[in-house]
Amino acid sequence: MKKVLITGAAGFIGHHLAKLLQANGYKVTGIDNLNDYYDVNLKLARLKDMKIDTSHIPYNNRLKGDIDFYKLDITDRQNMETLFEKEKFDYIVHLAAQAGVRYSLKNPYAYTETNVSGFLNILEMARKHKPEHLIFASSSSVYGLNKKVPFKTSHHTDHPVSLYAATKKANEMMAHSYAHLYGIPTTGLRFFTVYGPYGRPDMALHLFTEAILQDRELEVFNYGNMSRDFTYIDDITESMRRLIPLAPEAGNPGFDPENPNPAISSAPYRLFNIGNNQPVALLDFIKAIEKATGKKAKIKLKEMQAGDVESTYADVQDLFDYTGFKPQTPLDEGVKKFVEKYLELNKI
Repeated sequence: MKKVLITGAAGFIGHHLAKLLQANGYKVTGIDNLNDYYDVNLKLARLKDMKIDTSHIPYNNRLKGDIDFYKLDITDRQNMETLFEKEKFDYIVHLAAQAGVRYSLKNPYAYTETNVSGFLNILEMARKHKPEHLIFASSSSVYGLNKKVPFKTSHHTDHPVSLYAATKKANEMMAHSYAHLYGIPTTGLRFFTVYGPYGRPDMALHLFTEAILQDRELEVFNYGNMSRDFTYIDDITESMRRLIPLAPEAGNPGFDPENPNPAISSAPYRLFNIGNNQPVALLDFIKAIEKATGKKAKIKLKEMQAGDVESTYADVQDLFDYTGFKPQTPLDEGVKKFVEKYLELNKI
């Protein structure tokens, strides 16, 4: 039984991935610091969904459930080292991060501490303990000012428009340096607007659903002239499940150092987009929520927010060529499943 560590296991993607990998025969250990960036009760609900007793969660003590879980911060070097020495993980899936573009305008230090210093700890653990594959979360936000669509991993991403995006770009560069220096097989994943049951409350789907059900105005930025490549959570986790055993090898023959493609390398390193490859206009997204809730939205149009971008659109041909899979869940189906779980969790 292969052993996999998932950081951020009480997070949205981490929770769903842990359940999928456990169901597919992996021995899963999850860690999460359970910070209060958003309502901790949602994180506890995800842990309960994995049969973990959340009545008392001491720091750095193993809790048993469908997976093993530790409340542990990735910036805690000493206890991270102890965990790695004890467990000898075959795979690392690094999802823990300080998320949120808008919050990065208010609390920038949280992003460098977790997303940069915390990720350095993960890379150091990989250097010392040599997993078969390190997978880490990047973001579609790295495309920044680039307006050439669809976004391809071969595009250069040198113009981020938020500190959050800059830290994710930094993660990609840090990971490549460790893959080059120490031969760590590493894959970075640029996620595109992930949504689904147990989704984060700071994301548009949760905010809009809550406002519609409570008959409140919902704020729509850039006067509605925005689109996103909304990607259902099951498509994200299935892509990851397929990628875990497919560790990249050094010496990619397609890499040309005189005309380098950012998505590949002579080191054992790859980047992939994971998106639905079908951008949806924000106002059409709201219509899907109206359909799922049976209620009309009260829309307040506002100007563009700092750090945001007008549209995202993922080219996923490389992902399909590599894994034989690409995201495909229809938006109406995914939104309906989110709303059903939202009503259940909020007892509506």
